[in-house]
Order: sequence, then structure tokens, then C-alpha cells
Amino acid sequence: MEAYLADWLHLLVRWLHLISGIAWIGSSFYFVWLDDHLERPKRAGDVDRGVAGELWSVHGGGFYHAQKYQVAPPAMPETLHWFKWEAYTTWLSGMFLLALVYWYGASIYLIDPAVAALSTQAAIAISVGTLCAGWIVYDLLCRSPLVASDRGLAAVLILLGAALAWALCKTFGGRGAYLHFGAVLGTIMVANVFFVIIPGQRTLVAAAERGETPSRGPGLRAKQRSRHNTYFTLPVLFTMTSNHFAMTYAHPYNWVILIALSLAGALVRAYFVARHKGQASPLPIAVAALILLAVVAAIAPRTGSATSGRASLAEVGAILRERCTVCHANSPSFPGIQAPPGGVLLETDEQILNQAERIHQQAVVLRVMPIGNLTRMTDDERALLELWYRSGLKEETE
Repeated sequence: MEAYLADWLHLLVRWLHLISGIAWIGSSFYFVWLDDHLERPKRAGDVDRGVAGELWSVHGGGFYHAQKYQVAPPAMPETLHWFKWEAYTTWLSGMFLLALVYWYGASIYLIDPAVAALSTQAAIAISVGTLCAGWIVYDLLCRSPLVASDRGLAAVLILLGAALAWALCKTFGGRGAYLHFGAVLGTIMVANVFFVIIPGQRTLVAAAERGETPSRGPGLRAKQRSRHNTYFTLPVLFTMTSNHFAMTYAHPYNWVILIALSLAGALVRAYFVARHKGQASPLPIAVAALILLAVVAAIAPRTGSATSGRASLAEVGAILRERCTVCHANSPSFPGIQAPPGGVLLETDEQILNQAERIHQQAVVLRVMPIGNLTRMTDDERALLELWYRSGLKEETE
């Protein structure tokens, strides 16, 4: 019953994380789009009232008229809507999932002895330290003279992001490394909201309520951080889904793939931001496409030649029952595993034959199963699986 309730908790928190993430990213994308589509007010009276831009739109059977003030309206409205809890809820639910899956299950999902022999305590400490250090370094850069040059700051952030990807992939298992890369960016994004964007908005509101002309500084800083957040979004979304695609995180050069795909995501977002302004050059999207095609080609599985000899289903079954069925069984016996991952069962010969393609892909081509090689499958055993798949599978199924 405890494992059953834990699964429900995991499901509901993951669902909450997804819902709040959609709300946060959706509102963020909308306001970036809105800000870039504002037109000069048509009525002279609006300009006199400090309106900097306006936009008419239609949605859901109604017309909307949005106006943005240069600094603040002459009088504050009775009701002012804030956008912050979408970000906070996304981060809090994400941190809960990080603790539940990658800290509580560190020996399974975070630590890979083949990468670095870490204790659970050390792995968790590095995880927490990386999240904190990521924000501190980023915030210091944004407060340095470098912030005066958007291109200079972007170049430094790309270099530091690449270094972070490399360091994480040399510290944690690929799955955990990718997730932590996204968690660092996500933490920076929500810290931007909490420490810069919302305080800047509060400063503007307080000055307007006192009848003073607010300084534009806090608003400009908030807008800059909001722009940074929009470029981080697609790389974060990739890392959130990457655990389903072992071809990326399990590759020997997983850090290069992570850097490449993150850069491609940022370029795609840059293209759409420029497109909002009517200044879209096809170069960012073309470079992103070339990066993606290069990664696809570079990590494509190489078809091996026919292997001499053969292995029997009985030999393969013995390996899988020793190394794999502790998890891939109706009632898994491995600590921390309550249900067979992916619903894959490997207890009978028929089940093994039905999963032959997946066994070969996960255990031989990608070498991500057993996860973290917790059951110590040997290279000789993987070679036997390869031999069976290449030369013996056909005979077994006839």
C-alpha cells in the first residue's frame, strides 16, 4: 500500500508540475509576443496619458484591447493582476520531483559508478550546490559591466552553459546529468522572477501609488531577465523529456549532444522572438536545423556485420533473469522499484522474444540497461545478447 500511495503522489505532483509549467511558459510566451507586437497608440489622448503601445486582438469570440504604459498609468487601477505563482508552483513541484526521484533514488537514477564513484550524500550535495551556484554565477554576471553588451553576455553564458553540461555529464549518470542541467536553468528562471522581476514590478507599483514618476531602471532590468528566461525555455523543456530518449543521454559524448540540442533550442526561440518584431532572419532557424541534423547523423546506430556463431534463448534468458528481471517482473524485487519500468516484463521466453528489439537497443546499442548497470551486466554478456540478436533470434522464433 505504501508503494501504491507513493506512485499516486508521484503522478499528482508530476501532473501539477506539467500544468503549472504550461501556465508559466504560456503566459511568458504570450507577453513576449504581446510586447513585440505593440503599435503606436492611434488616439492622441492615449499618448498624453503615457501609453507607449497598444494591440487589438480577437480570441474566444471576443475582442481585446491591450495597452502598455511607458512607465505607469496616471492612477493605479483597483485590481492589478500579477503573474508569479505559475513560476513558483512549477519550481516547487519540480524540486519535489527532483528530491523524490533523483535524491531519494540517487543510487538508481543519479549515480553511475562508471562515471564517478559517488556516495549518495556526496551526489545530493553536488546536486544542491550546482543549483545554488548556477544562480549565483548568472546573477553576478547580470550585475557586472558585461550586462551592457547583450552579445557579450550571451557568449559568456553559452560558454558557461557548455562547461556546466560537460561537468554534470562527468559527475552524474547521463539521465541525472541532463535533468540537472535543466534544473539549473529552471532555477535561474524562477530566481529571476522572485529576485528581480517581481521586486522590480513592486517598485514600479509603489512609486505609482505614491504619485511619483517611477524610475525605468527596475522595469528595464526585469524585462532583460524576462528575455533571458524565454531563451532558456526550450532547452529546459528538452531536458524535462530527455529521460525518455537514451540515445542522447547514454551516448559517450552525451555532453556534446546536450550542448548542441540546448543551443538549437535557444536559436529556435531566438528566431521566433525576432519574428515577432518583423525582423526574422532565417539564419537562427537554419543553424538550429543544421545542428539537429548533425546530431541525428552523428549518433545514428551503426549496423554491424553478421556475427559468426550463435547464442541460444536459454543462455540469453539466464542473463536476463539474473540482470534484468529484478526490475522487469510482475513483482520487482529490486529496492525502490515498485513496477516494471515501461511495463516491460522479461520473466518468460515469450516475453523475451517479444522484447528482443528493445533488449538489443537498450542493453547492447545504448548500454543504458540495466539502469546505472546496478546489476553489473558484463561486456561478455552484452556481446552474447548481440550474438543472439544478430544470428540466433531468427532460429529461435521459427
